[in-house]
Amino acid sequence: MNPEQKLALIKRNTQEIVTEAELLDLLKKKKQPVVYLGTAITGRPHIGYYVWVLKMADFLKAGFKVKVLLADIHGALDNCPWDVLEKRYKYYSNVIPLMFQAVGADVKNIEIVKGSEFQLKKDYILDTLKLSTFTSIHDATKAASEVVKFGDSPKLSGIIYPLMQALDEEYLQADVQYGGVDQRKILMYAREYLPKAGYKPRVEVMTPLIPGLIGKKMSASDPKSKIDLLDDEKSVQDKVRSAYCEEGKVEDNGVLAFLKLVIMPLKQDRKEKLFIERPVKFGGNLSFSTYQEIEDAFVNKKLHPLDLKNSLATEINALLELFRKNKTKLEQIAMEAYN
Repeated sequence: MNPEQKLALIKRNTQEIVTEAELLDLLKKKKQPVVYLGTAITGRPHIGYYVWVLKMADFLKAGFKVKVLLADIHGALDNCPWDVLEKRYKYYSNVIPLMFQAVGADVKNIEIVKGSEFQLKKDYILDTLKLSTFTSIHDATKAASEVVKFGDSPKLSGIIYPLMQALDEEYLQADVQYGGVDQRKILMYAREYLPKAGYKPRVEVMTPLIPGLIGKKMSASDPKSKIDLLDDEKSVQDKVRSAYCEEGKVEDNGVLAFLKLVIMPLKQDRKEKLFIERPVKFGGNLSFSTYQEIEDAFVNKKLHPLDLKNSLATEINALLELFRKNKTKLEQIAMEAYN
């Protein structure tokens, strides 16, 4: 791929790139740039994580080295109990590689990094303190406002969170940081404040948030909104069938969103179609090559929500096969981390 083709791949299903010109320049000048994605080890990973797993796979195809930060210290700063951090790290470090395997990603250029392995070192702590002298409480609180759970009695830890996320770009030697659009304020904070600490600003790439099954953001803290990686086949079918999916309506439709951001990119990369099975009396089977074809059929009410849900449940269950093969081990680790 040439730089323009790599850029087009990275732009697929992204919401914003700051800046696109800088990213294209990076692709032209550096043979193997580094992108990092950080996830605080708080709630249990769910199928919504496949959105960023798929995008990391796109970065791999575009020639990037991918670093996935399992941010245990960030988890503690965002109210995860200190005594379960190591157990939750163990769970994340077991399931995240399986997610990459499930989508057929080339794992040789993926590095899993534990936050506390570098964030507790002298230079990092000194830089955090240095950055705190440049940052007002207002700016730190604003940066963290859509990510950190401040609650009625905000903790000091919440305003340290964005300072550390900015510094992670430098200490992971990243050229690009990737995150959900809910992290935009932190990413823009990093662009503005890293140079004040003597470090270059990075390219920031953001993805849209995927609606949950009940029509709002898919969240690890809301069991009704998401499908757990360890859910059995029937649970997946039941949850998808009860999902919000109003006939002809695209907005806040988690069923369509998951097809758009995960299933159809996978299908297209594999040169496969999405098949919808339905009785002849209801029009017979359908097949779709692109997400837009699905959306058009749905909006025009040529595709019923139940038929769409049944197909999606089948696809999600296929993505979870690896987890079921390792379910006994993973359930034990999860029980220690979350009960």
